[in-house]
Amino acid sequence: MENTGSVSDILGKKIFFLCPTAVVQNKIISELVQQEYEVYVAKSKETLKRVLKKYPDAIVFVDIDEQMPEKEWESWITGLMNAPETKGVSVGIVTANDDENLKRKYLLTLNIPCGYTILKFDLDKSISHILEALHEADAKGRRKFIRTNTEKDTHVTLNLPIHGMYVNGQIKDISVVGVSCTIDGNPEIQKNTLFDNIQFKLHSSLLMTEGIILGSRIEGKEKFYVILFTQRIDPDVRIKIRKYIQQNLQIKMDDELK
Repeated sequence: MENTGSVSDILGKKIFFLCPTAVVQNKIISELVQQEYEVYVAKSKETLKRVLKKYPDAIVFVDIDEQMPEKEWESWITGLMNAPETKGVSVGIVTANDDENLKRKYLLTLNIPCGYTILKFDLDKSISHILEALHEADAKGRRKFIRTNTEKDTHVTLNLPIHGMYVNGQIKDISVVGVSCTIDGNPEIQKNTLFDNIQFKLHSSLLMTEGIILGSRIEGKEKFYVILFTQRIDPDVRIKIRKYIQQNLQIKMDDELK
């Protein structure tokens, strides 16, 4: 039987930033999210190390300027890389320290695979460096778009114009290419029907776009519809959808990191 690859080969790898500064969160992580990487923030090295046993091929970027002295970070990182349960985790460094000896230690002595990124004034260069490391680590796998399940989030809804009036629906999962949803009353909608003014509510964000009914399926007592967004989707809508997906995934990961 042909080997189809591991889960991460298909779905990509989880990327954690341990103890990131506000600048890293607001600039670097935000950009990675818009590039369709699955990124999380972790604030505790102890809980992260426990969670990494569940995701043994994850990628971790450690800010060695935060929380404790660099020597202690070195010990923590080597422990992570040598432990049987986490030796497959790929580590990268983010720091404002541009000391060449420190850089050589992590790259040449410790052999961290995801680079030593210096955070100075040129954040675009830092982002490019991290993106290059993620590409080398095949962080996306075969997946092109991040998707999240929203069934437990009652503040994520849509309104669909059917027969001259808007009908409510509940989004079940979402990506920047489309959604799976239920629609009140389970109306009969023909495949390839185009709706040019679908309203989406993602918590406080109200978005408008157009989409095509790709099909439907019955699961138990519910009918699920799949809506594919058209290429005319507003770029700002894509940005807001990606932000929501990252926030939704972070909330779920926070439960694991407790």
